[in-house]
Amino acid sequence: MSPASRRLVLQTGFAAAIAGPRAARAEALAPTSRFSPAVGPWRRFEVTTEVTIANPKGEVQLWLPAPTLDTGFQRDLGSRWTGNAASSRLVTDGQSGARMLHAAFAAGEASPTLSLTSTVETRGRLVDWSKPSASAQIDPTQRRDLAPTRLQPVDGVVLQTALAATVGATTDVEKTRAIYAWVISNCFRDPSVRGCGAGKIEAMLTSGNLGGKCADLNALFAAMCRSVGVPAREIYGVRLAPSAFGYHQLGADPANLTGAQHCRAEVWLTGYGWVAMDPADVLKVMRQERADWIKDARDPLVAPVYAGLFGGWEGNWVGWNAANDVSLPGSRTAAQVPFLMYPQAEDERGRFDDLAANTFRYAISAREVA
Repeated sequence: MSPASRRLVLQTGFAAAIAGPRAARAEALAPTSRFSPAVGPWRRFEVTTEVTIANPKGEVQLWLPAPTLDTGFQRDLGSRWTGNAASSRLVTDGQSGARMLHAAFAAGEASPTLSLTSTVETRGRLVDWSKPSASAQIDPTQRRDLAPTRLQPVDGVVLQTALAATVGATTDVEKTRAIYAWVISNCFRDPSVRGCGAGKIEAMLTSGNLGGKCADLNALFAAMCRSVGVPAREIYGVRLAPSAFGYHQLGADPANLTGAQHCRAEVWLTGYGWVAMDPADVLKVMRQERADWIKDARDPLVAPVYAGLFGGWEGNWVGWNAANDVSLPGSRTAAQVPFLMYPQAEDERGRFDDLAANTFRYAISAREVA
């Protein structure tokens, strides 16, 4: 199916599904719906990251993401840690606001190790489109969510693409809906990309290669929203548990969450406040939920996910932060990381490759508690 055909499928098949209140969408999709996130009870998890540095050289430093967000869908109940570091403490990057555990190990420590356990509560999200609130107006804190980041400009090809995608849209809800549809109809999940992707959206657009993973696809969605005046941001975190709706790709094994990192998105909509979005997970279901690559978003497996992730998400995930261009306090180098979703480390040879398991071994797991 050509990109133009896919756009037509999405725009005609889902215009009604995401235009109105949730009840209307649910009724339209009821015969095939197996994915229906909702605001439910709080779930409590202990999330543990364990790191061992192989063959260190000189002094080693580690930075592990810790919960920064405390919102209506997530609560931070504190962190504890153990290891053989010479010093360790929770720190915050003053510019981006990202919170992390920073540990320094003495030169000569043969096997630097660190274990961080954070206790969080999460729950599902769902916007009620039928009940806008006059109190949910933009405030000065949202202005930063209109600004570019180092890898996500809001001018040039990003703005041009967003303007073309939102022709005829006048409200922020209409613009967001149009960009959501554009990303899903034009982009695709590329399983060969390392990690969650690098988020180099300008290169994606100029090259015409619109494949990527969540940190690429949701970054593109957020930057396009920002470019047309809709505050938006990515939230970087990790999946914690299987999906309650039977989708393998939308959940994770709590005993082994290494590689389960996932970036989601939010937009600030006047009348609704921060609203959950995740076009990247729609594309993941299309590409990987079945053995075949689903090209038609009207497919019964995809349709409820497309509708549900425009305004909602399942509470089997924790967001560490919504930070871009993060400085690592105490680092020998001034180089920022584009986002803080993976553990970071360095020794006297420089910054480690956070995806290179042979030199930087870590394991992430979660335990749900009463």
